Amino acid sequence: MASPLSLAPQAPDPSFAELLAQRPQLTAHAQDGLCLEEVPLAAIAARVGSPVWVYSASTLRRRTRALREALAGAGLDATIHYAMKANDNLAVLRLLGAEGVGTDVVSGGELHISEAAGIGAARSVFSGVGKSEAEIRTALAAGIFQINAESAEEVEMLSAIAAAMGREAPVAIRVNPDVDARTHAKITTGKAENKFGVALDDAAALYARMAALPGIRPIGIAVHIGSQITEGMSAYRAAYAKVAELVTALRNRGLPVERVDCGGGLGIPYRDETAPLPEALAGAIAGTLGPLGLPVMIEPGRWIAGPAGVLLSRVMLVKRGATRRFVVLDAGMNDLMRPAMYEAWHGILPVAPQAFHAPLSPADVVGPVCETGDTFSRGRGLPELAAGDLVAFLDAGAYGASMSSTYNARPLAAEVLVDGARWALVRDRQSFTDLMAHHRLPEWMG
Repeated sequence: MASPLSLAPQAPDPSFAELLAQRPQLTAHAQDGLCLEEVPLAAIAARVGSPVWVYSASTLRRRTRALREALAGAGLDATIHYAMKANDNLAVLRLLGAEGVGTDVVSGGELHISEAAGIGAARSVFSGVGKSEAEIRTALAAGIFQINAESAEEVEMLSAIAAAMGREAPVAIRVNPDVDARTHAKITTGKAENKFGVALDDAAALYARMAALPGIRPIGIAVHIGSQITEGMSAYRAAYAKVAELVTALRNRGLPVERVDCGGGLGIPYRDETAPLPEALAGAIAGTLGPLGLPVMIEPGRWIAGPAGVLLSRVMLVKRGATRRFVVLDAGMNDLMRPAMYEAWHGILPVAPQAFHAPLSPADVVGPVCETGDTFSRGRGLPELAAGDLVAFLDAGAYGASMSSTYNARPLAAEVLVDGARWALVRDRQSFTDLMAHHRLPEWMG
């Protein structure tokens, strides 16, 4: 397994210029400071406040189209189903739906939001190791495109529910290929000890069982080995080769296989990782599954949404410790969980124009939450900052807002979508009234 990136890496951090050069949606203007597309981030903070998530529409479109072109260039009959867990903002989903993208959902809530965004169940895959009976009934009633079953027990439950409803559930079996994706332990999903999928040795018998059950239409095989995969294509090729062998064996038994779900997990460069290009993934699929002549599906989330977003935060104060400089922000681990949860590295850029050319010195960037884990970076090279200054966390469009919480009774941050020179608030900042809306006191407390 690849070691997680440390909050204080040993190698020098990329410079501000290097971070900007790899992110064409971001520019540093001499007068306006840091801009996303054509919009100064300071102008958004002045109107909306902070912290605030800001997403680039052009980046979402560009990366979606790059994926589609890579798949087509490899000669694949492929569809893209965006993994909503990465970012479930309604405006983001509406934009991706307009690009012809379906969704990969893992809850009834995600299916509801997907449909509200105009992406119907007929373009959605329902994944996840634990689906409730109510969620399954909702998905079937809505005409779900595919349900990925992850156990024999789930197959039996799907059969019973679908038969009782008088419906036929389109079911793929998710297999566990026992392949190490060499990513963070908390986001690897394709090893035998992980909770996901059916063991390969059991898959053929379960598929045959599924074909004999009422209420089920077996449609294919699914696999997903992890998230933020940056260690080349070897793990993908190993997993897909095992799937190809399984599909061939099923066909030889006369069992119908309509398509293969290749999962997601394609990583992005947060710091200095050499992340694979979509052409590499398309080539890995074509080289292993292509000879089957079947349609394929991919389920990217991070690769599409991650680089499209920034988290904009304001400095509350700068605290001088005995040996360290602490830059205390109004964003905390409740907003951006990844550093605390995965020791993840995010680029941090100042927003003010003069700060890009100022001398740098080490700083610990921290939030206001009462946890030592509420630390975004240690010893990061930053200019002198003062209360009121803005900073932007890069590559925060995936697993940012969707993982945020109200820990310490901190309201959820606002969300903004930028499209060229225009921008709009696409999710209100949570108010204290909203925060308290579902609290109740028992009658005996008066």
